Amino acid sequence: MRKLIGIIVFTALLAACSSTDCPLNNAVYATYNLYGSDGKRYTLKDTLTISTARHTEGDTILLNRKTGATTFSLPVSYADEADRLILEMRDSDNNVTTDTIVMSKTNRPHFESTDCSPSFFHTILGVKCTRNRIDSITINNREIDNDATKEHIRIYFRSGNQPATAAHNG
Repeated sequence: MRKLIGIIVFTALLAACSSTDCPLNNAVYATYNLYGSDGKRYTLKDTLTISTARHTEGDTILLNRKTGATTFSLPVSYADEADRLILEMRDSDNNVTTDTIVMSKTNRPHFESTDCSPSFFHTILGVKCTRNRIDSITINNREIDNDATKEHIRIYFRSGNQPATAAHNG
């Protein structure tokens, strides 16, 4: 009988205990895929560096010198109403073209457990860009959460990989 009571108490203690597996990194990422003006997946031949403006001083590099880019995932800020990304594309002759993407969004806290710090999920409200090398940009999936398989933004590049006229540089 004592053995049975001991097993019942041990089982009850195990059931009462919970282990919370908080994520080590609770940053949420938006996924950007590249397309040609023909609508087919696109590989950028240039070296791509992406930065964003900081609240304090200078810029922060989010992606540094990526070659052969077809897709990339970048963290989404949890405090700002919009994220501003500066894409720098450097060709083999060292010519640099930049485009800017601005994604406006909502930020909402998401709690896995009271033992874990919150992550922030987002809803994309709109996206706009300069058009030096980028032809257009569209939203494929508005909801940004911890599902890394989603394609959120589609970036369409000009055919022939050529920049627009100098009047559009900015």
